[in-house]
Order: sequence, then C-alpha cells, then structure tokens
Amino acid sequence: MGDEDLERFETDVELQIYREYRDVLPMFRYVVETERRFYLANEVDMTTKTLNGAVFFELELKDAWVWDMYRPARFVKRVRVTTFRDVNIEEVDVPSDLS
Repeated sequence: MGDEDLERFETDVELQIYREYRDVLPMFRYVVETERRFYLANEVDMTTKTLNGAVFFELELKDAWVWDMYRPARFVKRVRVTTFRDVNIEEVDVPSDLS
C-alpha cells in the first residue's frame, strides 16, 4: 500500500466515523474532548488530582462512544481517562422531538 492509498483509506475512515458521529449524537448527553480523543457519553465524572505537585484529571465516562479510527467497536460501557492536559465537557442540547 502506497502513501496515497494509505491517505485515501484514512480519509474514508474519518468520513465514515463522522457520519456515525452525526447519527449517534442524539443518543448522548455529553461531548467530551481531550488532547487524544473525542467522546460522547451519557454520564461523566471528572476528578482533579495532584501528584508530586502536578495536576491531572481523571474522567470516568459511562455509556460512551469513542472517536477513534483504530477501534473495531466505538461503543463502550465504561471508559476511564487520565490526562495532564485540558479537558472540555459540554452538555448536548437534545432537540425537543428527540427527548
């Protein structure tokens, strides 16, 4: 597989994931962004911790969907994330006809 083939494959997979994201978004309450991944989840618990003067965040997501092109299954029951970087958690507005 050449570089062009690999790039086309990755582009196709990203497009498939975007379409899946668009379809499943109404099923979730939160959008969570970390430096490495993008998640959808129905429950989010974030704890700020300190270790040797360094601050980090632990997230536990339940009933989640993970944007990751290398995962064979993106729906997961529970995810635990530890990060020293920024975390963005947004509550999704569900249209009234979907709630």
